[in-house]
Amino acid sequence: MDSPIKISIIGSGNLATQLGFALHKEGYFISQVYSRSQKNASILSKKLKAEAITDFKKLSKDSSIYIIAVKDDAIESVAKQLKLKDQIVVHTSGSVSMDVLKKYSKNYGVFYPLQTFSKDKQSNFKVIPICIEASNNNTSTTLQYFAKSISSNVQKVNSAQRKKIHLAAVFACNFSNHMYAIAEKLLAKDKLSFDLLKPLIEETANKTINTKPSKAQTGPAIRNDKKTMDAHLKVLLKEKDLQKIYELISKSIVKTKSISPLRSK
Repeated sequence: MDSPIKISIIGSGNLATQLGFALHKEGYFISQVYSRSQKNASILSKKLKAEAITDFKKLSKDSSIYIIAVKDDAIESVAKQLKLKDQIVVHTSGSVSMDVLKKYSKNYGVFYPLQTFSKDKQSNFKVIPICIEASNNNTSTTLQYFAKSISSNVQKVNSAQRKKIHLAAVFACNFSNHMYAIAEKLLAKDKLSFDLLKPLIEETANKTINTKPSKAQTGPAIRNDKKTMDAHLKVLLKEKDLQKIYELISKSIVKTKSISPLRSK
């Protein structure tokens, strides 16, 4: 596309990298990439054909949109240094209030891609939901146009909704991955490969995509199979933390069964 929108990206991490790739692919002009690390700024800016900077004093004053893609606790301190007029500034966090940007431009908002990112794995932004929040109607319109140019799933949300989405994402992604890590550790103790579980993980994920998770639940807890659960807890006798996790999640599954029309499997 022949876009009039000039973009400055603040950050060079996983999200900044993949969002930058998506915007560059779509034909946007990315003016600069800022990072505290000269190496990281140079690596990403070279791929995006942008200028690498490590000093906010060198930040372009004429970009249309400034995208802050840094750790949550650094967003406001970064915004303080941008010295904007009325240009649009957004952050990409799921949990940080939009109002942390309020003092630094009248046109501000949130551009939150709902995905987990890696620098070395290309992301397909066309299927990634992008949650938009904005300080006013004009900014909202611009951000929606901007988001729809790279994604087919753009949602306008408010702050409360976005925080709930982020919380749900932590359960669905971060906590799930931690369970995989626990499973990997348990298998490794007996010199067993985590590869054994990969077909099961794939089938479970596919089931979740094709039906409601509450209706796809399987395992001893949903059957209230106390004999099997007790046997599992005995295996974890020397792993008190894992025993607690096992008991807590099993109780949650049993409770879910009691309030939902689930079928045991």
